[in-house]
Amino acid sequence: MTPHVLPHTLVGEGPHHVLAVHGWFADRAAYAAVMPDLDLETFRYAFVDLRGYGEALNTAGDFTTREGAGDVLAVADHLGWERFSVVGHSMGGSVVQRIAAAVPQRVRRMVGVSPVPASGLPMPPEHWELFAGAADRPENRRAILDLTTGGNRPAAWLDRMVQQSVGRSDAKAFRTWLDSWAGEDFHEEVVGVGVPALAVVGALDPALGAGLMRETWLRHYARAELVEIAGAGHYAMDETPLELVRTVEDFLRADGEG
Repeated sequence: MTPHVLPHTLVGEGPHHVLAVHGWFADRAAYAAVMPDLDLETFRYAFVDLRGYGEALNTAGDFTTREGAGDVLAVADHLGWERFSVVGHSMGGSVVQRIAAAVPQRVRRMVGVSPVPASGLPMPPEHWELFAGAADRPENRRAILDLTTGGNRPAAWLDRMVQQSVGRSDAKAFRTWLDSWAGEDFHEEVVGVGVPALAVVGALDPALGAGLMRETWLRHYARAELVEIAGAGHYAMDETPLELVRTVEDFLRADGEG
């Protein structure tokens, strides 16, 4: 499909432009907990809603990471941003890697927060059944949230995250996105890309943790770095927001451009 200018929120007035992409469970409100403490003098952030989420809930599409990358680039073009950094959580981490592969000359720095590798995320049958059924079963979404945050988060937080996820995503799009981010392997397109690339993972995440990043992210990118946050699982934005902000913004500032 033709690239679409996604709904987005702009915050900050800084010269360093950053496009932020949410993950599979949430719309751009996934970043709500970190927004109050961002450096708005250094950075200008655009938080987007991918097709099938938030204000793009009813936007038709193929719901693939390749399409998502084209849509996020359309936002950059709409804003007049020739150079920018990208931040993506989980599925959004796959989307921003597609961007780095497509236009590496435009990407200053790339951050994946618990990012799905460019090689996809193969799952054993029982996990695939859990994830594939999550589109129509809120109890599956809750089980996934609990599993990927170490099994020790408050019940009220799990319930709230499920409610937000169901309310801000289209079930058909949600299911289709899974086939793309989990099943597609595009790592040959990113191998050797010279964009400075940071993966931030949570020690409590059993799937997208430091071990997997060493086998994928650190091997795929020529200038790759890895940071593990001890107190986080898969949702560092909610679990350890201040540590995440510091880690990400310190990395973005290191590029030395104005």
